[in-house]
Amino acid sequence: MITIPVYDMIILPDIVYYFKSDVFQELNIEDVRKDDEVLFLMLKEDKARSEMTADDFYPIGISGKFQSRDDNGVISVRTTNRVNVLQVNVTADEIVASVTLREDIEDLSDEERKERYGRMRDSLLKFVQGFQWGVMARGYILHWKSMEETVSSLAGYLNLSSEEKYEILAADHTSVRTELMEKAIYEFIEMTRVGQEAENEQVESHEKVYREDAIKKQIDFLQRQLDEMHPENVSDVRKFENKIRESGMNETARREAEKILNRMKQEGKDSHEYGMLYDYLDFVTGLSWKKEELTDVDLTEAEKILDKEHYGLKKVKRRIIQQLAVMALNKKQSGSILLFVGAPGTGKTSIGQSIADALHRKYVRVSLGGVRDEAEIRGHRRTYVGAMPGRIMDGMKRCGASNPVMVLDEVDKLSKDFSGDPASALLEVLDPEQNNSFTDHYMNVPYDLSDVLFVCTANTMDTIPEPLLNRMEVIQFPGYTAVEKFQIARRHLLPKAMKAMGIKAQNLKVTDEALEKIISDYTMESGVRGLKKQLDTLCRFAAVKLVKGEQKSLTVSPRRLQEFLDQKPIHHENILEEKQPGIVTGLAWTQAGGEILFIETMFTKGSGKIQITGQLGDVMKESVQIAVTLVKSRYPEKADLFEKNDLHVHVPAGAVPKDGPSAGITLTTAIASLVTGKAVSPEYAMTGEVSLRGRVMPIGGLPEKLMAAQRAGISRVLIPAENVDDLDEVADEVKEKLKIIPVKTVEEVLKKVLK
Repeated sequence: MITIPVYDMIILPDIVYYFKSDVFQELNIEDVRKDDEVLFLMLKEDKARSEMTADDFYPIGISGKFQSRDDNGVISVRTTNRVNVLQVNVTADEIVASVTLREDIEDLSDEERKERYGRMRDSLLKFVQGFQWGVMARGYILHWKSMEETVSSLAGYLNLSSEEKYEILAADHTSVRTELMEKAIYEFIEMTRVGQEAENEQVESHEKVYREDAIKKQIDFLQRQLDEMHPENVSDVRKFENKIRESGMNETARREAEKILNRMKQEGKDSHEYGMLYDYLDFVTGLSWKKEELTDVDLTEAEKILDKEHYGLKKVKRRIIQQLAVMALNKKQSGSILLFVGAPGTGKTSIGQSIADALHRKYVRVSLGGVRDEAEIRGHRRTYVGAMPGRIMDGMKRCGASNPVMVLDEVDKLSKDFSGDPASALLEVLDPEQNNSFTDHYMNVPYDLSDVLFVCTANTMDTIPEPLLNRMEVIQFPGYTAVEKFQIARRHLLPKAMKAMGIKAQNLKVTDEALEKIISDYTMESGVRGLKKQLDTLCRFAAVKLVKGEQKSLTVSPRRLQEFLDQKPIHHENILEEKQPGIVTGLAWTQAGGEILFIETMFTKGSGKIQITGQLGDVMKESVQIAVTLVKSRYPEKADLFEKNDLHVHVPAGAVPKDGPSAGITLTTAIASLVTGKAVSPEYAMTGEVSLRGRVMPIGGLPEKLMAAQRAGISRVLIPAENVDDLDEVADEVKEKLKIIPVKTVEEVLKKVLK
């Protein structure tokens, strides 16, 4: 069987087709004989023989037999049956296909078929009467014996695309195929009449439909030709018609866009609403509505990208890789919404860009800090003047993709007022069960957000509403250790700062000792944002020196830092030089990271009053009351001290507000040290909440607190026993320099430190 690829043809069973021999030159069929079998395969696109692949063919073809070849090289082939094309193998020498017979579904009687063909032939005969070539055409029409033969003969004149021609062959029901052929013939008649006549006679109702379709197609064709010749003159209406057609938007969105477009046509450019309608159509057609194919996730490459851009953060990177692995297995967007929580400058936002790079997706950041209006999330209704889409959909338009990595920055900074609760509006956005039909008020049509990988960031979880928090998986970003900050500065921050200032590597050298001193004495933070600012300042100072020509190269050592940075070192609290009863070192968490603080207590002659200073919040004041009660119960013999003296509790620095329950054990120990006269060694620091039962209860921010202890020179730290599991998040270099002692009760603490 010889296989012949054909394109843009109508080929039907039991018809004789005539081909010029040059059509078959590439197939080498010089020795073909009568009744040799042939298989016609339908091409989806017109391609050269050397470029064809198995995917270029439709799944239905037609078989036939060679009839004859005349002296002019014209070859005749009679088709036989439609066939299912099971497999196609394309090589340099031939095309081989395996096929099975495809049965027709005969649901049209011979009488009805003849009657319909007779009506159609009469219409053709009547149509050709008014033309000069009508007599010749009449002979052809009378010679044709069936609807199939008529359509095949007129195939080159019919206004059908290659897909529509294939649709006729692919129709299994004879009634459907007959209707498609009738439609093609009647459209041909009407299109020709439109071109030749100024006014038509009244026709039957079905002919009016064909005429309308023909006119629309002809107008559309002519308009496209004009647009291609003069693209600068394309009207707004025409431009949006093309955009709507090519956008791939869902049916609801398409109907809304076409409704707005019709209003735009009726209003005209002089209407005051024209601008609003234009902006709406420009927005919805600018969105990416088509589903993006999920690319294969290379976990090895993803790990390299994450490690290249961010130093440390092992636990965070491990969780991100797990998320990517789940997506790779499911071949779709899946997994939890990630919430990165940590101090400023720890890399929460920038790691979103790395995730996008690892997935080969677009990246978009939406800042939610200070948003207090629900319309900022859901958009404004178009009835309002100056209506705009919400930040989510605006971000989708900016990125130009339907599956970006979207970072919702500072979700803990959302607030609510009379304009609504934006955090509640985010519930639908971040719910995988609902966001496949998210409806922005401005668009007023559903949009599928299920392919978007949402990543949220926050400095604290305290202000995030519980329903919103439940939709996300919290990943803590611990503060960087001094070693990690050094590596980040050396690998990333300093080279970027030098590049930004135009300083070459040979012109500026910063010693390791200088970097370490900048980290320890000129920054006070968990992240590296302040460190970046200091390095920028250093590079700017160096740039002035280099431009003035004072020095060709600079080396920054620790002793010159004050000159380069033009500021004094920041004072950090350090370990006490000597121990004293009533003073104990505690640990605190701040937005800038961990710090040590001293609990100072003193008795003065009085009547048992308790004085608290140091800007303590209500929770911390209650911790003082609990500590006093615990000490009185543990040392009843010292009760007279509290009755005859006033107790003064002070927590420096007095200008800094402090609150929280984690100083409970420190307060208890300080008061116990005061009443017993036993001083606590300065090498000890402690943190933990206490209950009236004397239990030491868990606290938060343990990694940052232990880093502060290590930086201050503390060697032993008492922590609640229930916080032992949190030690996994503490850097090894911090744990190596500290002896960490878990405790469960106040008695354990007092026994260890009061000796």
